[in-house]
Parts: sequence; structure tokens; C-alpha cells
Amino acid sequence: MPSMTFITRNGTPMEIEAPKGLSVMEVAHKAGLASDIEGVCGGSLACATCHVWVHPDWMDKVMPEDGELSEDEEDMLDLAFDLKKTSRLSCQIMMEEELDGLIVAVPGADVDWA
Repeated sequence: MPSMTFITRNGTPMEIEAPKGLSVMEVAHKAGLASDIEGVCGGSLACATCHVWVHPDWMDKVMPEDGELSEDEEDMLDLAFDLKKTSRLSCQIMMEEELDGLIVAVPGADVDWA
């Protein structure tokens, strides 16, 4: 099973199992991180409360196949707090074997790569 690391707001890295087929948002909720990654709309692209910063080493791997974010995701990210070049909505990143080791940070976390 793939695993991934969440960097929480207080800077603590949490490595957790990330079952294939779940979104990064769903993985966060299963791990008890709903206070850091809310996902109020349940992954329907109607909010930006699941916004994360993706580690730059992983950015190409979490992009859609065509390399472009959907217009809906871009619209929601425009509403996000502390937007960075590596910002994504975690509800739009689906876990798969190729993402084993993925690293994301919650906006506001003290990381030197966001």
C-alpha cells in the first residue's frame, strides 16, 4: 500500500498509509487530519478547504494527464488561503502506486519548499 507524508500546520511530518483509489483529502480524513484539511464540500470542487502545497519533487506526478488543472480547480484555488506555485486541492489528487512517498503540506506550515 502506498504511503504519504503530511506536514501539519505545526510543522510535524506525519507518514500515513494512503490506500489506492482514495483522494489525498480522504486519506487525510481517515488519518484524523480533518482539522487541517477540512474538505467541507466533500470533494465536489465547491470550496478550497482541502488546499495543500505539494512538495516540488512531486508536482509533475500529481498533475492531471494533460498537465493542466481543470478550470473548476483553478477557480477554487483562487479562493484559497496562501496560494503557492505548488498548490492543489487535495480532493483532486487520487492516490496510486506511483504516488508512494508523496509529500504535501497544509498551508501555513513552516516548510522551506513552498
